[in-house]
Amino acid sequence: MLFTRRKKAGITLVGFILLVVSLVACTNQSASQTAPQTIRETVVVTQEVPVRETVVVRETVEVPVEEPIVYVYSARHYGQMETAFAEFTKETGIEVRFTFGSDAELRERLKAEGRFTPADVLFTVDAANLWLAAQEGLLRPINSDVLESNIPDYLQDPSNQWYALSLRVRTIAYHPDRVNPEEIATYESLADPKWAGRICWRPSTKSYTQSLVSSLMVHHGYDKAKEIVTGWAQNAKEYIDSDTRILQTIAEGGCDISVVNHYYLARLLNEDANFPVKLLWANQAEQGVHVNASGAGVTTYARHPENAIRLLEWLSTERGQRLFADSNFEYPANPNVAPHELIQQWGEFKRDTLQISEIGSLQADAIKLMNEAGYQ
Repeated sequence: MLFTRRKKAGITLVGFILLVVSLVACTNQSASQTAPQTIRETVVVTQEVPVRETVVVRETVEVPVEEPIVYVYSARHYGQMETAFAEFTKETGIEVRFTFGSDAELRERLKAEGRFTPADVLFTVDAANLWLAAQEGLLRPINSDVLESNIPDYLQDPSNQWYALSLRVRTIAYHPDRVNPEEIATYESLADPKWAGRICWRPSTKSYTQSLVSSLMVHHGYDKAKEIVTGWAQNAKEYIDSDTRILQTIAEGGCDISVVNHYYLARLLNEDANFPVKLLWANQAEQGVHVNASGAGVTTYARHPENAIRLLEWLSTERGQRLFADSNFEYPANPNVAPHELIQQWGEFKRDTLQISEIGSLQADAIKLMNEAGYQ
């Protein structure tokens, strides 16, 4: 009995051990199949470099908005300048402030004021004065398709520093009871000795006279022009520094012939339709009658250049031409605008289309020539 029990106990112990080993083995096998894999990573740590944040700073450059103002220096102080400016302000909202003076005074003022000038626009009564202003550095180039379209090439500066806005035709006036107009058809004919003591002249100091003589120099050369002007001087009755008084002198019998700007006679005829002086268009069979101009440019140091250009553009339109040219019985510079009905009665005429800037460049030579010719 004792033997039997030991045998059973041994079997039991051995079996137990085997069971445990088996269970452990199974457990290890199961664990190896179900446990997740461990992944090892090699991490290299370097010195951290901070990311630089780029901040874009936009500087706001304020472009100054022009005040609704334009300042004008004008040698043209007759006609309805104020009315034209008032209408421009009404239509655009741009106020016009202006100062009047002679051409020479205003040029000297612009030179003295320099960059501190308040003037945006310079108006003159003779294109030669515009040429001088440009030569003296007082005007800047103008970029305007409107002006280029409205004003013919011969009435503008080649470098676009100024534009004509109205035309004044300097031609021959006479008393019809004492002069046959066929005998005075040209400027050159007034040098004929038969007119001695019968012609009133505007003095050599006037820009109108200087421009006319300059045109003679272009067409005839210096020597021939001097010969013509010498004849004028020899035929002079007197020199009168006013076209209006010259015309009145002709009417009263003080002289028979002169050369004047057409609008002076138009003014007198507007007051008295029977005023006894006639006008003819000179040199119609040759180069045409001498044409001068009133015009304007934008000053070099203009503070309101865009407003200045708008003013000139507006004055070159039909509305502006009516107020700028018609008010003084001048011819519009814009060829698409008809002249005042009073001067339409004088009919069409051939114009000398000599470049006005070329006339301006000869002013000093014209003065020298007149001095040599004895023309006062």
